Amino acid sequence: MCEAYLNAPGSPLEHNCRKPLVSSKPMSPEQYCQEKAAASGSSFYYAFLFLPKERRAAITAFYAFCREVDDVVDEIEDTSVAATKLAWWRKECASAYAGQPNHPVMKALMPLAPTYRIELRHLHAVIEGCEMDLQQSRYLDYPGLQRYCHLVAGIVGEVAARIFGQTQEQTTAYAHKLGLAFQLTNIIRDVGEDAMRGRIYLPVNELQQFEVKAQELLKRQDSDRFQALMKFQTERALATYDEALSLLPAADFSAQKPGLMMASIYRSLLREIQASGFQVLHQRTKLTPIRKFWLAWKTQALGVVS
Repeated sequence: MCEAYLNAPGSPLEHNCRKPLVSSKPMSPEQYCQEKAAASGSSFYYAFLFLPKERRAAITAFYAFCREVDDVVDEIEDTSVAATKLAWWRKECASAYAGQPNHPVMKALMPLAPTYRIELRHLHAVIEGCEMDLQQSRYLDYPGLQRYCHLVAGIVGEVAARIFGQTQEQTTAYAHKLGLAFQLTNIIRDVGEDAMRGRIYLPVNELQQFEVKAQELLKRQDSDRFQALMKFQTERALATYDEALSLLPAADFSAQKPGLMMASIYRSLLREIQASGFQVLHQRTKLTPIRKFWLAWKTQALGVVS
C-alpha cells in the first residue's frame, strides 16, 4: 500500500496497473519508467506536468521504483514468494548503488540519484514498508500505524521534496507530515478494498473505542458506529494536512508546488468522502480528471491550495 504520493485513480492515464508492460520494441530504462507511471493512473501525473525535464525524469524513475515494490505485495498472493521478491529488490538496490544496476528502473534512477540526494536508505525504507504488509494486517494503535506510514509515505515525501527542489531543512518535516496525510486519506478511501484483502489499517484500539468489530469491517457492514469511526479518522487526516502546510517554509513554497498540487487533490478527495457519508465500504470515491487538473492548475498558477 505504498500509495501516499502515488496512486489515486481517475487520471487521463488510468489503466489497470496489473497488466504487464508490453511493447513491440525494446524500451529504454527511461521509457520503461514512463510506461510504469502511465499504467498506474496516478495523481502524480498532474504534478509531473509542471516539472522541468530532468526533475520529471527523476520523480518518474523513483515513482516507478515505488510501484514495482508495491506491486509485489498487491499482486503476489504467496507471501513467501513476495518476501523473496522484496529481498531481491533490496539486493538490486544495493547493487545499483555499488555501480551495477540491473533492473531498468534502477538504470534510469541511478544517474539522477546523486543530483537529487536519493539515498540507498530511502529505497530500503520503502521496501521495509512493503514488507510490513506481508508481516501484519492489523495495527494496534495510531503510533504503530504512523511507523508504517513513515516508511511507505513519509520517506516517499522526503525524496519527492528533494526532487522538487528543497532548499530548507524544515521542508523535510513538512514532507513527512504531508506523506502521513496522504496515507491516512488512502486508508480511509480504501477501507472496503483493504477489507476484501483481509487487511485493516484502522488502529485496533480505535475500533474498540467506537465499538466497531474487525469482523464487521471484513464483511463490509456499515453502521452508525462505523460512520462515527470514519468521521474521527477524517477529522484527524484533515488536521494533518493543516499541520503539514504550516511546516512548509515560505522559501520553498514555489519549489514544492507539485506536492501542494497533490495536497489539493487528496484533500478535496477526502472532503468528497466526507460529503458522501463515508461510503467507502462498497465503492471508491474518485475525482474527475478535469477537476484534478483544475486543482493542480490553481496551485501552479495562483498558489492556491484547496
